[in-house]
Amino acid sequence: MSLSFLVPAAADLLPSVRSRLEERQFLRPPDVPEDSVLEGSGAVIGQVRLVRVNVFDTDDDQENTALFRLANRVHVVSRESTIASQLLFRSGERYDARLLRESERVLRSHDYLRDAHIRPVAYHDGSVDIEVVTEDTWTLKPEVEFGRKGGKNKSGFGIEEHNLFGTGGSLALKSKSDVDRSSRLIEYSDAAFAGSRWQVGAQIAANSDGHAQVLNVERPFYALDSRWASGIYLRNEKRVDSVYDFGRIVEQFQTREREATAYAGWSAGLSGRWVSRWTGGITIDERRAGSLVSDTPGARLPADRRLAYPWIGAELVEDDFRETRNQDQIGRTEDLALGWHAKIRLGFATTAFGSDRQAAVFDASASKGFQPGDSHTLLWSAAATGRVAGDGLEDALFGVAARYYWRQTPRRALFVGLSVDQGVHLDVDKQLTLGGDNGLRGYPLRYRTGQGRWLLTVEERAFTDWYPYRLFTVGSAVFYDMGGTWGSNIVRAVDLPPSARRNVLRDVGFGLRFGNSRSALGSVVHVDIAFPLDGDPSIRRLQFIVEAKRSF
Repeated sequence: MSLSFLVPAAADLLPSVRSRLEERQFLRPPDVPEDSVLEGSGAVIGQVRLVRVNVFDTDDDQENTALFRLANRVHVVSRESTIASQLLFRSGERYDARLLRESERVLRSHDYLRDAHIRPVAYHDGSVDIEVVTEDTWTLKPEVEFGRKGGKNKSGFGIEEHNLFGTGGSLALKSKSDVDRSSRLIEYSDAAFAGSRWQVGAQIAANSDGHAQVLNVERPFYALDSRWASGIYLRNEKRVDSVYDFGRIVEQFQTREREATAYAGWSAGLSGRWVSRWTGGITIDERRAGSLVSDTPGARLPADRRLAYPWIGAELVEDDFRETRNQDQIGRTEDLALGWHAKIRLGFATTAFGSDRQAAVFDASASKGFQPGDSHTLLWSAAATGRVAGDGLEDALFGVAARYYWRQTPRRALFVGLSVDQGVHLDVDKQLTLGGDNGLRGYPLRYRTGQGRWLLTVEERAFTDWYPYRLFTVGSAVFYDMGGTWGSNIVRAVDLPPSARRNVLRDVGFGLRFGNSRSALGSVVHVDIAFPLDGDPSIRRLQFIVEAKRSF
């Protein structure tokens, strides 16, 4: 099948394209029929016009600076072949508006692109010409990292390139330090390796407490109508694990883990609004623990395990996606999945395959979104993982979460999040933690631990047009967090007065958000001040948090 691309001169098209990007004016020309007419008439795709926009618009006086001109010259714009390889349609194929919308989502899922818009721009003699507009992000990042949350600092330095030579590949060399360990690592990933549908990811890390090597080679179900998938995943890791109580380490032990998975999958493709997929594979999961470092009397090591099991999986996806802005990002197009997405994987470990026990292994999840009106959005999800052996459930974890958004104005929104997790006979090394590192912002990291936890967050969000230095978009938030834990799998808790062991912990606070839309990291920098309302007397009355997250 032929593949015809028209790549316009960037200098001729950049001003008009940039204006449309900023104003979101990607309207269908009046002489191009509606999608239903084009599809009903059997129109085919003619030329595909690729318009690749650099990071900065030097035709805009605010961005026509020496620094931004230099950045554009240094930056390698995504190659035509990189963009073309991600499209789900080709010249000569029947026109299908759904594939244009899904291709936009595929392109926007890559960090090296800030935005993507696809539309028909001309119709003649039964042929439809398509325009694909993509906007690059700044992908070279000399990294000097500093963050603080839960009363602990993290730091790092290195260099990352998220669009290597314009191919979409990512290469990173880093040295970083956090509360758990110091690491020196090299990472490589490519979501379209050599212009194909194969994805490759690899990591080699030398850590202060061990090492890690990871390799992932996969051809996933990359689109709703994908018919097959296959892949392998390998991991080898040695580290020191810590058990926490009230933000303090009470036990430590060395852990050695090895994991290997190979799978293949099949699908009949999209049928109406629904996609069903089937997968099968084999997994080897091995863990060894030793060299306990603890002053806790009676402390015990996690039990060793070796699980080798074949498994089968099923997945159901509903085609229901919406575009939105100013929900979890600032000033960026977001693709909201409202349809059902459910999957389950069941395996059986047996000594016949080399396991050290007989056990059924399960992993399941489901999610659904609701949008009763333009102002209200509710997203719901649930997950369950674990094993079933002779004595019942082992190392099982069940969770449910809901996120509610009320868009009060185009620049203001109320967010409410609620999550509940319950563990059943969790392994000794697996704790459910709650603290400044995972949502309870007024408290030290991993402040409370247990076999179950819940967390409620209420946040009033404000989005502004402030665009300092044409680099960051600014927002703000006022928040209230409340949560708690129950149960414990540690031998001894920290000796604190009963008043400190309240079941419910609360905090209030406020902060700024800096949307880093020009960068491939796509992160939102949080600068928060939180005030704990409960807890023990040793907790500081003010917690200062600086961190980069993937969302508001």
